[in-house]
Amino acid sequence: MIKLSKRLEHIASYIPKGSRFADIGSDHAYLCSYVCLQDESAWAIAGEVREGPLKAANATIQKYHLQSSIDVRLGDGLNVIKSDDQVDTIVIAGMGGKLITDILRKDFTKLQQIRRLIIQPNTNPELVRKLFIEMKFSLKDETIIADNQHIYEILVAEQGADNVYDTSSSIEKQIYFGPLLMRKNSPVFKRKLAHEYEHITRVINQLEKSKQQNQSKISLYQKQKLWMEEMLN
Repeated sequence: MIKLSKRLEHIASYIPKGSRFADIGSDHAYLCSYVCLQDESAWAIAGEVREGPLKAANATIQKYHLQSSIDVRLGDGLNVIKSDDQVDTIVIAGMGGKLITDILRKDFTKLQQIRRLIIQPNTNPELVRKLFIEMKFSLKDETIIADNQHIYEILVAEQGADNVYDTSSSIEKQIYFGPLLMRKNSPVFKRKLAHEYEHITRVINQLEKSKQQNQSKISLYQKQKLWMEEMLN
């Protein structure tokens, strides 16, 4: 059996049994192989954008004899998904939030048949949440985990307009931190918040000392710092 990182194990737990899913940027097809070994009714596309990772993914699939369960494809983003694949779930993990939103926007029409998105952005998760609202995908779950000295957020969204945002509170603040993460308020979430508070304080100090001050950026960071203070107190 494949041993996954804690991060990938959490992502795998969100893939429904019997799914036809695509893992965009599959990292040796470990996630696809893990899921398909556990669930014989699952079928996967392991998408890679370069030949090197493509060969590595094929090697993993051959090692575990999963050629009939996983199709490794070379292509940019969602281009690896064809209309007759009947993919219902998409996983994009380990990329920056900006790149992830670019990938999803570029092939927006392909998302119309998708039931579930499982997204793990390394940076800027707020960009992903904004895009979910824009695409009319509703957040179903958010989790934050510590794995190998890093902290990761995993966002799960499904088709539909369910509103998980508290209209009595700042929507902008909830998009920034994650509405469900704020409610759970886990120890890992608090740890990330404390770390980000220290970082943003240093950034503001540096910007204020600059000869050419970017006042709009300073104001934004000051607002985010105030949000953090409210949540840490």
